[in-house]
Amino acid sequence: MTDRSTDKARGRVLVAKVGLDGHDRGVKVVARILRDAGYEVIYTGLFQSPETVAAAAVDEDVDVVGLSLLSGAHLTLAPAVVAAMRTAGSNAPVVVGGIVPAHDMDELKRAGVAGVLTPGATADEVVAAIEAAIGTPA
Repeated sequence: MTDRSTDKARGRVLVAKVGLDGHDRGVKVVARILRDAGYEVIYTGLFQSPETVAAAAVDEDVDVVGLSLLSGAHLTLAPAVVAAMRTAGSNAPVVVGGIVPAHDMDELKRAGVAGVLTPGATADEVVAAIEAAIGTPA
C-alpha cells in the first residue's frame, strides 16, 4: 500500500479497457487529462476482465476506477466490474466513459456506477466527474 501522507497527487485513478474493445485512443486522452490535472494514473491496457480490473484496483489502492467502454457491452461489463471490485474488497467508485445511450445511464447508476461520461466530454467535465466520484474539491 502507498503512504498517501507524502503523495503529492490529488488521487490515484485506474483506467481500464474491459472486454474485447480494442479502441484505446480515448482512454489515453483521458489518462493524459487526469495526469495534467494532478492525478496519479494507472492504465491497465486493453482486453481486461472485470476480475483483473478489480485485482489491479486493490493492488494499486486506487481512489477511483475509470472504465472506457465503446463496444456496447456497458450494461454487462460495468456492473460486472463493480461486483468484482466489491468481492475483491475495493469500495472505490467506478466512472464509465464511452458510448452509452442516455436511456442506459440510470441502469448503470443503479448497478453502482458513480458517473458516466459520453463522447465530447470536455477535459473539465472529465476532471469534475472524477472529483465528484471521490469527493475531492475542484
